[in-house]
Amino acid sequence: MTVLPNDGLPLAAEFPSATHEQWRRLVAGVLSKSGREVSDETAEAALSTALEDGLTTRPLYTAHDDAPDPGLPGFPPFVRGGRPDGNTAGGWGVRQRHTTADGAAVLADLENGVTSLWLVAGEGGFPVSSLARVLDGVHLDLAPVVLDAGRDAEPAARELLRLYEERGVAKDAVRGGLGADPLAHEARTGEALDFAPAAGLARRCAEEYPGLRALTVDALPYHEAGGSAAQELGASLATGVAYLRELTGAGLSVERACGQLEFRYAATADQFLTVAKLRAARRLWARVAEVCGAPAAGAQAQHAVTSPVMMSRRDPWVNMLRTTVATLAAGVGGADAVTVLPFDHALGLPDAFARRIARNTSTILVEESHLARVIDPAGGSWYVERLTDELAHAGWEFFQHIEGLGGQATALRSGRLGQDLANTWEARSAKLAKRREPITGVSEFPNLTEPAVEREPAPGPPSGGLPRVRRDEAYEVLRARSDAHLAATGTRPRVYLATSGPAAAHSARTAFVSNLFLAGGIEPVTDGSFEDSGATEACLCSSDALYEEQAASTARALRAAGARQVFLAGRPGKYPDVDAYVFAGCDAVAVLSATLDRMGVS
Repeated sequence: MTVLPNDGLPLAAEFPSATHEQWRRLVAGVLSKSGREVSDETAEAALSTALEDGLTTRPLYTAHDDAPDPGLPGFPPFVRGGRPDGNTAGGWGVRQRHTTADGAAVLADLENGVTSLWLVAGEGGFPVSSLARVLDGVHLDLAPVVLDAGRDAEPAARELLRLYEERGVAKDAVRGGLGADPLAHEARTGEALDFAPAAGLARRCAEEYPGLRALTVDALPYHEAGGSAAQELGASLATGVAYLRELTGAGLSVERACGQLEFRYAATADQFLTVAKLRAARRLWARVAEVCGAPAAGAQAQHAVTSPVMMSRRDPWVNMLRTTVATLAAGVGGADAVTVLPFDHALGLPDAFARRIARNTSTILVEESHLARVIDPAGGSWYVERLTDELAHAGWEFFQHIEGLGGQATALRSGRLGQDLANTWEARSAKLAKRREPITGVSEFPNLTEPAVEREPAPGPPSGGLPRVRRDEAYEVLRARSDAHLAATGTRPRVYLATSGPAAAHSARTAFVSNLFLAGGIEPVTDGSFEDSGATEACLCSSDALYEEQAASTARALRAAGARQVFLAGRPGKYPDVDAYVFAGCDAVAVLSATLDRMGVS
């Protein structure tokens, strides 16, 4: 009998170590069997994925992928977290967002797992005068409140501070934020605000309320305008630096000024990018604090919000999955507080079920998955550490770009920042249109028969500045046209799929084409003849070999039967009577839009 040594299992020790070169050789061999001829040197690049901001994700990371020392949790550069114990004491803060004066909903959230409130007052929310009613019954010494009131930040803050005093809450027991954020308001509306009221609130908080932050650095306007992760980081840094300049000019020390800021970032379903973004954000802000002469004050307070951009209006139930992944990423990334937007956020006011699912998402990840038990669980991953470093450099470069334009306010007012964000969104929109970035339930696996989810309209958000984009917007336009046609005629626009050969020859392409046309609200018909289908256009679906034998004659027969347009599922070729080709990577939005135009669907 072999006795295992006490220092571990020597199972792998009996085998020689594999080298990176051997791995590349094996990858090249596998790719060559699939028809991709690559060399050992280019094999790794063939499996790499290009990201925004000039970043690339490789298929393999090793100890040779150097990244700067992230330090220890709670110490500069704070990559591994702003506190030595991370979120292990009780998990991250579960912060629910409310835009209406529904005190009952607020209490229901607090009684069922929510630990802090994000209250939107003024434009886009409830009246400031309703704040007392919203917080009726709330133990303000236990539940932190974060305001979001735009141009009404000062009166909303005064009202909240009055409530604290009226209800006898000790000043050192107050937690939360007053939410003053003049530059985010300008980004949303185009309206410039005087910073003096925000500076006054910061001085008062610094002097009287040690647990209350006066300002928010909200990066969501730049994310929602289509910005990349690095652009979101760079814009938040430029905003934070602008606020430090104002606050120190108003008499606060750098340390006290840093203590008045909370940073808000988007968390997306791209979990590793979100983890790296939050870690990079802390590193970058620590660098700013270091340059300003206060390295110990560089622990960035972070509030992560599940991305509104990724939320779909069709098949909104899938949003529960997206927000779960995003919340996991925010927790792993070390966010201090996380807001899970309800799955019906894009449709209007959330109902009680949606709010319950939103708050329980964090509760399950913290209490049942024990995600907060480990400090910086992604730390030490060669991939995450390298991605954090690369994203930090890209974010710092964009920050320097904004500073070179004259700072955040100047970049906003000149339109240069908006144009940078628009350029990024244009490139991403092309990927969405070609389904290179799939949207489950919208551009992939749509369900035309599912009843629409209806919600009460939410208060209109502030507008007039940067646009708010959504990943599903191009497909939503197409589906709306189909819905209108259904309402007017009783049927959806249809396309006939002409299959030939055994199922093995056409099933893959039939499924591909069905998904493509369904994404535009066009119903594919496979049964019966073209004449009986009610369609005006058709698509051939078969194998390349059968196309060579039958495509021309089948297309000719479809035309004779009345087809105005004949597609072929496959790469472009030279088949008579075939008008267009649909294939993986084609511009689905352009194909679908033109198809609806020809069908007279407005």
